[in-house]
Amino acid sequence: MKRLPTISSIKVSSKGQITLPKIIQREFGIKKGDELLLISKDKNIILEKPEIAIRKIDTFEDIQKAAELSVKALWNNKEDEIWNLYLKGGKKWSRKGI
Repeated sequence: MKRLPTISSIKVSSKGQITLPKIIQREFGIKKGDELLLISKDKNIILEKPEIAIRKIDTFEDIQKAAELSVKALWNNKEDEIWNLYLKGGKKWSRKGI
């Protein structure tokens, strides 16, 4: 039988810290000193144990997309053809001659 989700309200402290409710800590086996990953995606905040997150990653599409957007912000200008070559794919480029 599928369990209903646990819903809790928490507050952020003046230092930006949150306290996980005991019920959540017990449910996920979270202990003092455990490391958690904080992931933001599509205006959602996801908090997971690293070992759980790693099992969920089939591909690195989100990471690749974020990297491409960062590179695009740096390279997307009319004077720089590197970004256009990257988007077309297949063509190799180098920084020689720059």
